[in-house]
Amino acid sequence: MIQVVLTGSEGQLGCELQRCVPDHYTLVAVDHEDLDITDVNRVNTFLSTQQPDIVINAAAYTAVDKAEKEAELAYAVNHKGAENLAQVCQQRSIRMVQVSTDFVFSGKHYRPYLPEDSTAPASVYGLSKQAGDRAVLEILGDQALVVRTSWLYAAQGHNFVKTMLKLMQEHDSLNIIYDQVGSPTWAATLAKSIWQLLDKRAQGIYHCADNGVASWYDFAVAIQEEAVQLGLLTNRPTLVPIRTEQYPTPAARPAYSVMDKAKTEQLLQQILPHWRESLRNMLLELTELK
Repeated sequence: MIQVVLTGSEGQLGCELQRCVPDHYTLVAVDHEDLDITDVNRVNTFLSTQQPDIVINAAAYTAVDKAEKEAELAYAVNHKGAENLAQVCQQRSIRMVQVSTDFVFSGKHYRPYLPEDSTAPASVYGLSKQAGDRAVLEILGDQALVVRTSWLYAAQGHNFVKTMLKLMQEHDSLNIIYDQVGSPTWAATLAKSIWQLLDKRAQGIYHCADNGVASWYDFAVAIQEEAVQLGLLTNRPTLVPIRTEQYPTPAARPAYSVMDKAKTEQLLQQILPHWRESLRNMLLELTELK
């Protein structure tokens, strides 16, 4: 059996990783209360006790707008926390998976980003994740796997899909940004892919997101259509497309953050699902939870 420690166990991805763990892995899942990754001594003690073969770091500070005012905390978790894990993993010959984000890119390209493309974050959140990724890769070398994803959502936790369902039920009209484009990704797709990448002993940087592209407006339209069809929504508000400048936020978002997934699909020998199919499956799961 392969021993794995998972941080960020109560997050969207953490929950999905636990749901689909393959039989040949033994998983110890911990959240912040169990293990503060910003404390290198606690990390060392915990990993010394558990003696895992692999660490999956799904813990992160993800409050993108709050990070602009809480930069120290964002860096403590996303940079120092990842660095602490990597240092202890390096000392104990432990492989490590670092979960990353499309926010490391500037968003100024208009072709899908390759894993080897230069990063240029436009927000504190993106900068802190970039710093953590670099630390993991520099410390662990070929024992590190960085998996970038985008626009993550799940039946658990807080995310765009669940926020839209709530707002659509409460309002007659909603303004939705149409000039930011990316790939909505169900956390279940990412979780399954991470286990498969580990089985393939992947190293370096890989991109993993559902296929296809959408603006936030396109995504909202699809959420509404699918939710009405499944009976999750009884209200059908008007969705109004607006530009980013009409909805200012503290943190800048990438205007275009579609990522090229060919490297991942070639290694796994499969095509990742289209985001619309994944959205439908996640909403079906919500109907079962009602």
